[in-house]
Amino acid sequence: MKLSISTILALLQSVSAEIYFKEQFNDEGWKKRWTESSKWKPKAEMGKWEHTAGQWYADEADKGIKTGEDARFYGISAPLDKPFVSDGKVLVIQYTVKHEQDLDCGGAYIKLLPGGKKFPKEEFGGDTEYAIMFGPDICGSSNKKTHVILRSHEKKENLLIKKEIPCESDNMSHLYTLVLHPDNTFEVFVDNKSVREGKLEDEFDFLEPKEIKDPDAKKPDDWVDVAKIPDPEDKKPDGWDDIPKFIPDPEAKKPDDWDDEDDGEWEAPMLDNPEYKGEWKPKMIKNPDYKGKWEHPMIPNPKYKHNEGMYKVCGKDGCTHLGFELWQVKSGTLFDDILVTDSLDEAKAFAAETWEKKKTPEKEMYDKIQEEKKSSEPDMGDMGGMDDMDFDDMDMPDMDMDGMYDEF
Repeated sequence: MKLSISTILALLQSVSAEIYFKEQFNDEGWKKRWTESSKWKPKAEMGKWEHTAGQWYADEADKGIKTGEDARFYGISAPLDKPFVSDGKVLVIQYTVKHEQDLDCGGAYIKLLPGGKKFPKEEFGGDTEYAIMFGPDICGSSNKKTHVILRSHEKKENLLIKKEIPCESDNMSHLYTLVLHPDNTFEVFVDNKSVREGKLEDEFDFLEPKEIKDPDAKKPDDWVDVAKIPDPEDKKPDGWDDIPKFIPDPEAKKPDDWDDEDDGEWEAPMLDNPEYKGEWKPKMIKNPDYKGKWEHPMIPNPKYKHNEGMYKVCGKDGCTHLGFELWQVKSGTLFDDILVTDSLDEAKAFAAETWEKKKTPEKEMYDKIQEEKKSSEPDMGDMGGMDDMDFDDMDMPDMDMDGMYDEF
């Protein structure tokens, strides 16, 4: 049997792919692999994680970890199987998120982190340095986005993507995938569909601008940037200012019972004068001296330097851990099927084994639950014949209202 070149390349890539982390939470051993952030916040502010398949699922044995308490912080992390060093490698981060709680405000993003043996697993939280922050974040109806934040080691800053990426906000499991390429490009997938791709230098502020405004250049004092001027030959018509803004109502008449001595001198109500044209202004004409909008001259930025290693967000020592550090007003977000690899094909194959297989039966179970809820709710449109009731015939006890007030 002859294999095509593309098939051979795909097989070679699959064989050479490395998996740095894979977690499906389908055994009790997950508690030993993951460490909760017990020293990040006071215990009373930290929420509990639940090991569950959730309220709707494809297989009850296929579990994840779920936020279990409202208005709490959540912190949990795990070490990679081996450090990921970016040098010349593709980086793929993938996981699933399911919001069962109609989330109104809360994060569901994952972080890839450096630290090695010194990683502060019990203190891991919002201030812990990270290489990548990726995933959905929702707060209100207008703030629903997929975070992509990358570490710049040259600037020592975390860089937000310039143009926001939307996220899913329904109650189903959704697959989020981030790919960083060694040619300094990236791509984001949601449910295996590409939603954003581009160059790191275009979508993030890794580099200084190539050009800057010339600091020595100034707009000339005689530069005219006023496009129009009043017509010097236009004159205000005679009598313009004599026209009043308001005039007495010509149809108004003094009432017959009006007494000037008692009521004062009668004055007709005032109306807008249809002849009044407002404040006179000369018409505008093109300014013969107009030179256009002055534009500041640009010069090459002496600080600009291209960086071929923008994609190396994990630094020279590599990334060694990943984790979730979140705040949720309403709990009920379930995480599952986490993968860190250097092969997009490997990530797609893992998605086919997991998310692709369970999304349809999960949706079927969800729809069944919603239908059962709907059918069990009382029909408020049918009030059981209350429209036919004669309230005048109802035997109501006599009430002594005066006596009621006497009690108080």
